[in-house]
Amino acid sequence: MKQSLFTVENLRVAYPQRGKEAETWAVNDVSFTLQPGEKMGLVGESGCGKSTIGKAVMRLLPENSQVTGKVIFRGDSVLDLTPEQMRKFRGEAVALIFQDPMTRLDPLMTIGNHCLETLAAHFPDLSKQQAKEKALETLAKVKIPASRWSQFPHEFSGGMRQRVAIALALLLSPKLIVADEPTTSLDVTVSAQILQELTRLCSEENMGLLLISHDLAMVAEYCDRIGVMYQGKMVEMGKTEVVFQQPQHEYTQSLLKAALHIQQEKGIDAKEEGREKTEREKLPILKVRELQQHYTIEPNFVQRLFKTEIQTIKAVDGINLELYPGEILGLVGESGCGKSTLSRTILQLIKPTAGKVEFLGQELTSLTREKVRTCRRQIQMVFQDPHACLNPVMTVGESIADPLLIHKLADSKKAREEVLWMLEKVGLTPAQMYYQCYPGELSGGQQQRVAIARALITRPKLIICDEPVSMLDASVQSQVLDLMLQLKVEFELTYLFITHDLWLARFLCDRIAVMNGGKIVELGATKEIFSRPQHPYTQTLLAAAPLLAKT
Repeated sequence: MKQSLFTVENLRVAYPQRGKEAETWAVNDVSFTLQPGEKMGLVGESGCGKSTIGKAVMRLLPENSQVTGKVIFRGDSVLDLTPEQMRKFRGEAVALIFQDPMTRLDPLMTIGNHCLETLAAHFPDLSKQQAKEKALETLAKVKIPASRWSQFPHEFSGGMRQRVAIALALLLSPKLIVADEPTTSLDVTVSAQILQELTRLCSEENMGLLLISHDLAMVAEYCDRIGVMYQGKMVEMGKTEVVFQQPQHEYTQSLLKAALHIQQEKGIDAKEEGREKTEREKLPILKVRELQQHYTIEPNFVQRLFKTEIQTIKAVDGINLELYPGEILGLVGESGCGKSTLSRTILQLIKPTAGKVEFLGQELTSLTREKVRTCRRQIQMVFQDPHACLNPVMTVGESIADPLLIHKLADSKKAREEVLWMLEKVGLTPAQMYYQCYPGELSGGQQQRVAIARALITRPKLIICDEPVSMLDASVQSQVLDLMLQLKVEFELTYLFITHDLWLARFLCDRIAVMNGGKIVELGATKEIFSRPQHPYTQTLLAAAPLLAKT
């Protein structure tokens, strides 16, 4: 009988509790088996225990966590390995790809040194030249060019940092990869390339893949089996096509319903089309003209000796864009194409190299810092990671009230009333309870609602949304998007919606701008972009996007 690659039996995990509270099992009696070469997806809402399983099998849980059950890798008990055995196990036997690459990368080390250090720790017999060749070959697999070898993590976009983290996991040719939301911050083309590479390695190297994700379409496309988790338990397990075609558990059914809801095409009737035309006959709320944001990479000491030319990265390269009152304009493109840099330049968080940004008839690039700050009351931003943009030592109430106090729009009493009213509007009820909470006590979806409330509290005209739901599972995504559409009508908002999820853009946006290499290569009505894409890059994006059900 063929030996299983990886087995989890009756796994239970409880995080350390303060005081003498009763144990709360984050993972409660979970069992599954993975065969060599098999690809298994693990899905479920945020907080259901998916990532805890990934950390538990790598023994990366906080000290004093309670773990019971068995974790067996090729016949050996992982929970009984010595520290030295564990060091070799991590990386050589099993590699973990984290969701947030900045937790994996040292900000003081170049990308090249990250690779060389990893190889030196596990394969000390490799010469430096051999190690560099292997590292460059692996980086090339995830589309990181050799020219970026000497750069630091902060010089990469979020998506490119994630590619580096994936390359570090692949460096040691492990027999099992535990990938925890590995493509959350990546566009569809790079996601497809990386997952195709991972699945190819599964076949060729007989490597197992445990893919932890909230992206049901991706799991459907790349995994042989799927396990659905809910409140710490495995509520459904089976072959992927069977689970997706005939879901048995009501939670699986609700997840699929939410994911399909987002992937449905927004119907535009003649009346709606007429309204949109009328909207665009108004003056634009935002006008961007020939906007540029160029960065120079300074040569290091050795490069200066050889008089290496200064390299320029054209993150934003001559963008022209108009955004009209009441519309949702989607900005899509691969990681590193300049989407987030464009949004920060529009907000004047970074000064443009050249070009103009006109908002409500006012030229922003020529304003003083104080006047730009006043203008920002009318332009607010919702970021990808709500946890990173909320101060962990401030209560939810304090975080939302902060912009009112900064812009002197209310005293503390009036601010409290405004915040409680806004908490109701974003569906955080009872408002009084959430007002007192800290961000760390909330789920990802609740934190994003707080971030939306904070953005709306100054009554802005324009909201720039930078991947606002990419870290949320399908059911919470659906709730947050429906909330944003509802608030758009109520507060007469205009959205610039940055996303790498094409189906999300189709669901939400009136028009779509496709960005590639710092330029907008295609711009048009959503229906036109999806039914008749003109640019080869747009066609590539659409071909790479996984879809649960073809519409």
